[in-house]
Amino acid sequence: MKILLIDDEEKLVVHLQKGLRQAGYAVDTALSAATGLEMAAVGDYELILLDLMLPGTTGFDVLRTLRAFGLNAPVMILSALNQSKHVVEGLDLGAVDYLRKPFELEELLARIRTVQRNQAGSKLAVWRVGDLVMDLATRNVSRAGQTIALTPREYQLLEQLMRQSGRVLSKAQLTEKVWETDFDRGSNVVEVHIHQLRKKIDRGFGVPLLETVVGVGYRLKGALEIN
Repeated sequence: MKILLIDDEEKLVVHLQKGLRQAGYAVDTALSAATGLEMAAVGDYELILLDLMLPGTTGFDVLRTLRAFGLNAPVMILSALNQSKHVVEGLDLGAVDYLRKPFELEELLARIRTVQRNQAGSKLAVWRVGDLVMDLATRNVSRAGQTIALTPREYQLLEQLMRQSGRVLSKAQLTEKVWETDFDRGSNVVEVHIHQLRKKIDRGFGVPLLETVVGVGYRLKGALEIN
């Protein structure tokens, strides 16, 4: 899931970005309403986390602008404004949730998972490549009916490979999508995670699905089916 966090509290932004990335989410941040709106217009985000008290404007105005421009990504409000009238106004403007500050990271993660489940209820939520299955709503992965436990990074890596199943993805492409950094030719982080992922999804399951294309990259063999 790709998330945009719009909040001017720099320490909180750093803390939340770190925690969300460790949980397996791709996170961009904006410290002002103007920057946040620009990023939302081009970023194809699946969730926007929005503070209400922003310099020079309010999160309510940002939410109105998003909707006026047809940007319909779910918005969760994060705010120290805790009166019922603020909650009601935010929800009436189309926010999917309202989380009062201060809050624990685990509560935010739980609410994000709820948003994902709600989104998945109206979308195609289960991916299959052969007997390998990824449930986007629950983030569960299994092969031949056997549950596979993945780390957040392994899950992100597999998600990219399944999304582009049958196509070769280079190390540079995987680095950009999963680690959100420029490719470092001296790093073996992709190889290490591919090795761990291959052990989990291929070992003991007969026909291997994860293929290394020497000198090019990696691909998941088979066609993606969505149910």
